[in-house]
Amino acid sequence: MRQPLAAIDLGTNTVRILVAEMDPATGLVPLWADQTVTRLGEGLTERGTLAPAAADRTLAAVRRLRDGALVLGAAQVLLVATAAVRQARDGREFLARLRAEPGVHPRVVSGEEEAGLTLLGASWGLGAVAGTFALLDIGGGSTEVLVAEGARVLTAVSLALGVVQLVERFFVHDPVAPGELDACRVYVDARFRDEAWDRIRPRRPTTLVATAGTPTTLAVLDLGLPVYDPGRVHGYRLSAVAIARLTERLAALPLAERARTPGLEPGRADVIVPGAVVLAAALAGLGLPAATVSDAGLREGILLDAVGWRPSSPPRHA
Repeated sequence: MRQPLAAIDLGTNTVRILVAEMDPATGLVPLWADQTVTRLGEGLTERGTLAPAAADRTLAAVRRLRDGALVLGAAQVLLVATAAVRQARDGREFLARLRAEPGVHPRVVSGEEEAGLTLLGASWGLGAVAGTFALLDIGGGSTEVLVAEGARVLTAVSLALGVVQLVERFFVHDPVAPGELDACRVYVDARFRDEAWDRIRPRRPTTLVATAGTPTTLAVLDLGLPVYDPGRVHGYRLSAVAIARLTERLAALPLAERARTPGLEPGRADVIVPGAVVLAAALAGLGLPAATVSDAGLREGILLDAVGWRPSSPPRHA
């Protein structure tokens, strides 16, 4: 075993960490995973800059997670910042604050780089996916969709379409008004149509793999789990019918009641509905009846990329 490494996925809604040992046979041996909702992208669309309070919350979360990783002996804490930092006019200033943190090695990645790292993590987690498949990563500030054969990316698209932006743009009433949900669906469908499908559909993917908080949370809810269980969620087949049913049920609940739904993690109550809209639109646009949920994604990809692991190595984790 090598000394553990840590990866922090600094997203628009959530900051997530994974500490793992690297193993030639299994790729990763996870030691600790954690996450916290800091809503870094709060109000970003309107202002174009990061809210000071959101930046401070996020920096505090990074420090806490960094300290936990160092206690476990992590040799490095590799931080990848995504949509909020790359879109914000003051993203470089925030990145400088991250660089000033001892033990943290931050970088900002493009949407295409983010998709490639997520594919690497999902490929390790799920193993070989038969045929040509699409990978969907729904984030707080952007959504990445790519088509791959094995580990080879055929095409990739990054849309500035995130669940935090959708909440702020469409969902004003509590509970969600039917017209708000319909307007969000029309908007998301149009964004996929105008920016993604002409590159994605010609590749004819036969499977959709979905990763990040939206599909994993919906899987938890569909399974009726009281708490998150990665062993049950990972590889779960989440149907379009189930997504539609969950969307309507969650949208009808007042936010406070929605937040008390068993299995729905704190801080995700308001973004789960637009996230479900994005996932449903992707399935409908590809003409597929269900998505395969991957618990593994960007964090795993960051670590695997750092040590040069590729899917030609055994791709299943213990």
